[in-house]
Amino acid sequence: MYLTVLDNKLWFPPATAATEDGLLAMGGDLSEERLLLAYRRGIFPWFEGNLPLWWCPDPRFVLFPGNLKISKSMQKVLHNNNFQFKTNTAFEEVIRNCKTVKRDHEGTWITNEVEQAYVNLHKKGYAHSAEAWQGNELAGGLYGIKMGKVFFGESMFSHISNASKFAFINYVKQLAQEGVVLIDCQVYTKHLESLGAEMISRNEFLNLLQQIA
Repeated sequence: MYLTVLDNKLWFPPATAATEDGLLAMGGDLSEERLLLAYRRGIFPWFEGNLPLWWCPDPRFVLFPGNLKISKSMQKVLHNNNFQFKTNTAFEEVIRNCKTVKRDHEGTWITNEVEQAYVNLHKKGYAHSAEAWQGNELAGGLYGIKMGKVFFGESMFSHISNASKFAFINYVKQLAQEGVVLIDCQVYTKHLESLGAEMISRNEFLNLLQQIA
């Protein structure tokens, strides 16, 4: 299948034109306008070295907040006051920590350019962080993009066992209260499946986005 190479014009091919593994296009930039356009169309960036690659996998891994699963062990963690939950108090620290996490399926995809792009989106009110703290120490957290009634999760990290789960669970509850009805987890992880995430078809995902993003 032919892979689209993006130029400086602000556009993307149809998300349904992605390859079997979800790769849609390469190149382009990480401007605010391009990133927001990508998310609205169900597309997200991962990098290969310094080259932006744009993805829209089928199926798509998502969490409907009402389907959140909390194990008995996590219920104890949520109530034992080991962590404190905060949002948007340390966005740059969260993304720097996510940057150091090694992941089999994505490598160290958060380049300096990616980091700066999302910091800029945070300053504009689009990118948000959810954080688990122990006293003055950041124990774990996650970040992503919120648009309309959708939260597009990007990455998470944990320095202490269950810290990222603690932040995630609390944030899902907060997002539900804010009217968010869909959380995009992008690709499968056992970690998020245990919290209630599931696979849906790309077409179902894209149809939902048209209604709520």
